[in-house]
Amino acid sequence: MTTVRTIADGDAGEWIDWEGSAMVPPMASARNRQTVRPRAPRELQRMRARRRRPERHAARFVLTVLFSAVLLLTLLLTAFGTWSADPVATSPLAEANVLPGGQPLPQIVATVGTVQLQLPVAQTAVTAIGYHQAGNGSLALDPVGRQGNAGLFARIWHRLAGAKENRLVWYQLRGDRGPGTSALAVGAAPGTDVYAPVDGTVVGITDFVLSNRTYGSRIDIRPHAAPSVVVSLTHLRADPALTVGSAVTKARSKMGVVVDLTAVERQALARYTQDAGNNVSLSVRPAAVLSVR
Repeated sequence: MTTVRTIADGDAGEWIDWEGSAMVPPMASARNRQTVRPRAPRELQRMRARRRRPERHAARFVLTVLFSAVLLLTLLLTAFGTWSADPVATSPLAEANVLPGGQPLPQIVATVGTVQLQLPVAQTAVTAIGYHQAGNGSLALDPVGRQGNAGLFARIWHRLAGAKENRLVWYQLRGDRGPGTSALAVGAAPGTDVYAPVDGTVVGITDFVLSNRTYGSRIDIRPHAAPSVVVSLTHLRADPALTVGSAVTKARSKMGVVVDLTAVERQALARYTQDAGNNVSLSVRPAAVLSVR
C-alpha cells in the first residue's frame, strides 16, 4: 500500500494511505522544527529607524507649535495701531493753509446706534481724521472707512475677509480715558467753517476751557433721530447767529469756525497732517449726563 506524509505547522505530520485512511501520526522530529534565523545588520538598522521615526515627528510638531506661537504673538502685538512719537509721512486730504468756503457734501464719517455723524467740514478742507478717548462718559463711535495706522494682523485680516476699500481713512490717536473711538477729530485749519453733523436742536452753548483759559465754545445738539443722546462739538468758536433752541440741519447749518489750540496743547492729529493738527472735535454722550452750566 502506497502512503504519503503531509506536514502541518512544520512540527508533526500525518501518514495517510492512498485511499485516504489515516495512520497514527509519528512524533515530530527535530529536523521539522522551525529554527529562529538571526536578523541581518541591515534589517536591524531598519527596525531602529522605524522606532526613531515617531520621536522625530514629535520633535517637528513641538518646533512647529513654538514657531506658530511666536508668529501669532508678533502679529497680535502689531494688531492695534502703530502709534509712536515720531512723525509719519501721510497724504493729507487738503493742502496746508487751505480755507475753502462752502458747505460739505453729505458724507457719513461715524455712527453710534441710530445716530449718523456727517462730516462737519468741507471735504476739500479736511487735513486728516482721527479717533481718541474722550474720557467724559462718551459713547464709542463706529468709524466709517479704514484705519490708516492699523497693525499688520488687522490689515491681513481685512484682506482675507475681503473688506471693501474705502477712500475715507482715519487714524487711531492717543487720548484720555474711555473707549478708543469715543472722540472724533476732523482736522482743518483755524478759521475753517464748521457745519452741523446731525439734524437736531441746540441745547447748550458753553465756554470750552483749557488750562483755565477759554478757547472757543462747546455746542451741544440733541439729534431728532435719537433724543436720548447729545452730540457735542468743541475746538470751535460758535457762530454769533446760533442760540440755544436753534434748529440745525446736517451739513447745512453753520455752527462756527475752527479755533487755533497750538498755544495751549500739542495736537495728536498733527502726526498725520502737514500742519499743527488743529481740528473740530465731536463726541456723543447720553443726555442724562449732560452738564448744565
